[in-house]
Amino acid sequence: MTSLSVEMLAADAVEPITSAGNAQLGIAVLAGIAVIVLLITKFKLHAFLALTIGSLALGAFAGAPLAATIDSFTAGLGKTVAGVGVLIALGAILGKLLADSGGADQIVDTILAKASRRAMPWAMVLIASVIGLPLFFEVGIVLLIPVVLLVAKRGDYSLMRIGVPALAGLSVMHGLIPPHPGPLVAIDALGADLGVTLALGVLVAIPTVIIAGPLFSRYAARWVDIPAPEHMLQSTDRAPRPSEDLEKRPGFLATVSTVLLPVVLMLVKALVDIVVDNPDNGLQKVTDVIGSPLIALLAAVLVGLFTLGRAAGFTKQRLSSTVEKSLAPIAGVLMIVGAGGGFKQTLIDVGVGQMILDFSKDWSIPALLLAWLIAVAIRLATGSATVATISAAGLVAPLAEGIGASETALLVLAIGAGSLFFSHVNDAGFWLVKEYFGMSVGQTIKTWSVMETIISVVGIIFVLLLSLVL
Repeated sequence: MTSLSVEMLAADAVEPITSAGNAQLGIAVLAGIAVIVLLITKFKLHAFLALTIGSLALGAFAGAPLAATIDSFTAGLGKTVAGVGVLIALGAILGKLLADSGGADQIVDTILAKASRRAMPWAMVLIASVIGLPLFFEVGIVLLIPVVLLVAKRGDYSLMRIGVPALAGLSVMHGLIPPHPGPLVAIDALGADLGVTLALGVLVAIPTVIIAGPLFSRYAARWVDIPAPEHMLQSTDRAPRPSEDLEKRPGFLATVSTVLLPVVLMLVKALVDIVVDNPDNGLQKVTDVIGSPLIALLAAVLVGLFTLGRAAGFTKQRLSSTVEKSLAPIAGVLMIVGAGGGFKQTLIDVGVGQMILDFSKDWSIPALLLAWLIAVAIRLATGSATVATISAAGLVAPLAEGIGASETALLVLAIGAGSLFFSHVNDAGFWLVKEYFGMSVGQTIKTWSVMETIISVVGIIFVLLLSLVL
């Protein structure tokens, strides 16, 4: 990433709602984040409430008027939900269609049928990456874990040799690739181009998932050599898959094409913008429309109603029911994302942006590394990748002012990589993996936690390498 002109950014900074100095602002930031961490970890308060209270605490510690703090928080919440709320909803609908129609099962069964024993870890990372694209991380785990357990049992594989690649594929998609909530929020907060971020995210994701998945799984299988837990296998065998009540399933090619459609449209837009670079050009005008995130995801959902839903024999009533059921579970996600946007805006309005600029100038810390370190610190404290992404994006947003599209996209990816660092006991995902795989806390740290750390470190390394050539 090229060096930033701190003086230029400082000149463009927003007038803060408080006259507090850097020392007081630094204390206010630490206190605000501490309140959020304490409420989430100690009192088990929902992240939405914790972020809301933390925002008010931040304003109070910074000496900002309460009314101004409330205005900042609500403005940030509204802007964030308006920017990414519809995209999250469309992604949830597409994911629900994929799961309920049997499209996910079709992808799994087709790839596993063609994979040799030697290629099975690579097949698992491919399955997880494709299925994880439109699905939330927790949904992807619930969908894929039964497959992982059965493949490990029937093929007599080490559970870690099969499970780690699947987890790596899901985690990398969750942290680096839109339309997942974390990357979307960071893109919105930093004003990044979604198509460029997606393209660079794929470049970072491919080597990262290979290293953290199939390659690391060799060592993980030696460190923790356990079979698939019998109690989970029994529950897996008894539990019906979403598509078992269907007479038919959508085809493999149609399913994959539907899942990848929004990715292709957004990448085409990014490519045309780079190659043509003329807003008056007819082709660029067309791709700017069809490649916008809203239209790309909406197109995928509309196509999915036919290629997934109708292909599986869904009636109009069942299609409507599927869409309706997909929206209810994301209410909590939307509120967390919105509150995170409010916290971000409060950080900016109290003048933390200027403090970060001064800090980066005085200590000569590269913006990408600074963004990664902030996300790492918040991830370790809160256990939430989404909270880490949202908070870090708010803190480093001023660094994105006046820089190019590729540099801003790399800043988003640096935050995303940092948000995945070392999942441990304060992360719900840690316990989900532990229980599904029947591991002890120590075994989960040796496998899942180390894998997350590898993803984070390898991710920032490739982001920094890209910054040298862009």
